[in-house]
Amino acid sequence: MEHVLVWQATRVTPTTPSSPRPINLADVLEAMADALPDRAAIVTMERTWTFAEVDDRATRLANHLVSLGVQPGEHVAVHATNRIEWIDALYGCLKARAVPININYKYLHDELAYLYDNADCVAAIIAPEFVDAVEALDTPTLREMVVLGEEYDAALAAASAERLDNGRSGDDHYVLYTGGTTGSPKGVVWRIEDLIRAALNAGRYGAPLDSVEQLVEEAVAVETPMVLLACGPMMHGGSQVAGHTVALYTEPSFSATGILDLVEKARVVSLTFLGDAMGRPVAEAILAEPDRWDLSSLAAVSNGAAPLSDGVREEIRRALPGRFILDSYGSSESGAAGSRIDDGTDGGAAAPRFTVNDQVEVFDPEMKPCPPGVDGLLGRTGPVPLGYYKDPVKTAATFKEVDGVRWVLPGDFARREEDGSVTVLGRGSVCINTGGEKVHPEEVEAVLLRHDDVFDAVVVGTPHERWGQQVTALVQRRDGASITEEDVREHCRSLIANYKVPKSVFFIEEVPRTPVSKVDYPASAELATQLLG
Repeated sequence: MEHVLVWQATRVTPTTPSSPRPINLADVLEAMADALPDRAAIVTMERTWTFAEVDDRATRLANHLVSLGVQPGEHVAVHATNRIEWIDALYGCLKARAVPININYKYLHDELAYLYDNADCVAAIIAPEFVDAVEALDTPTLREMVVLGEEYDAALAAASAERLDNGRSGDDHYVLYTGGTTGSPKGVVWRIEDLIRAALNAGRYGAPLDSVEQLVEEAVAVETPMVLLACGPMMHGGSQVAGHTVALYTEPSFSATGILDLVEKARVVSLTFLGDAMGRPVAEAILAEPDRWDLSSLAAVSNGAAPLSDGVREEIRRALPGRFILDSYGSSESGAAGSRIDDGTDGGAAAPRFTVNDQVEVFDPEMKPCPPGVDGLLGRTGPVPLGYYKDPVKTAATFKEVDGVRWVLPGDFARREEDGSVTVLGRGSVCINTGGEKVHPEEVEAVLLRHDDVFDAVVVGTPHERWGQQVTALVQRRDGASITEEDVREHCRSLIANYKVPKSVFFIEEVPRTPVSKVDYPASAELATQLLG
């Protein structure tokens, strides 16, 4: 159950800054609270919090952290499922000039030990159900644990509601730990202003961003703000800068019916999925009970982090006719790098194609731009991260300077098309080399998922005496389906080149996934190798 603080939020008297506010999320929140104090900022199934209330809670937490000795630049773990205190922690840390560190609450001992140690966390804002797991770690840098519940509520109630004047700037850091599919999480270090420009400004469709004051003027001009709902947990990182209202899903685990209950209650306008793992159950819940929810407010479905297969897209269109699907491409390292609007008229595609701006390029191995039709590595310039936390080797491999311009190469293979768009083929780290031909697993997976009898699938490379590697598919059938290995291959042969067609197909109970719902390629490759004998 969420703990609700009992004090009356302190109304801060707006003042006109003598100079423009820094482009920092904490300053965006304060500016919105000053200009739109009574506008709904956060909506859950339990209650609504205004911008003034969110700002007050975050200010009190910031002052409490400072009283505990947390210094500017130090790292504070945020270890909880979605709840209003996650919002407190995000903005409270930034107000104190500390760096919030997103802890994956699904991690077990060894994973937590690595993350807490790698991140050098000096304090943790933590839900009580995770305290024992952290106390079992050897964490010499961890000085304080702020445990959510009555003690937390009392601490914030006693803390000062006076905003800190501590020299915040756009140079303050934000570190986002990735939930990688191929290795340990890495802390991506951003200047907070660059993060806002590269990632969060996508909510304004990349429009020029001159100042925090500009954001406030735009928000004030909108009498009825959009209500946004992202299905994923806050531990993936997230915020918004446009003065919209955010519907926050606070159940401990994903539930399609719970998501739809919140869409109805909060009158959500835009619903964001993280791939098939969330899109499919929501679509199927609507199709199973089409009259259960009033979804008339919902205008658009967005998707990011993981692709939506064509089969799931069709289910979404049947469940939500008349809505368009907005796909976004990006990563923890690149921010929002591309988008496309799918209105259902383009037909299926083996790999997603995105509209990009002049900050995105496809490079060959010599870091020269690839001509149209040639595969290469996708890169982005402009506002990009500073690098990986405590990892100069990976930083040097991922961030390159070309003709005096700094680029980030997140590791995705891509192809420039004749119309200037970019087709994203998938991660190079899981690319399969079979007889000298490169096969991107995501492309084959997208084809597999277009079959009506395939519920989920993963494709990996397994050793082959002649070709070096072969394409192997692990397929989860739909309930009641009887699709065979030959059916799978015949389906693939009709859509992709023969060398990409899986040579072996195994039917499994469930596709291995990481704690952040992405395909776990190492575990999948190990399982495939075992099944091959």
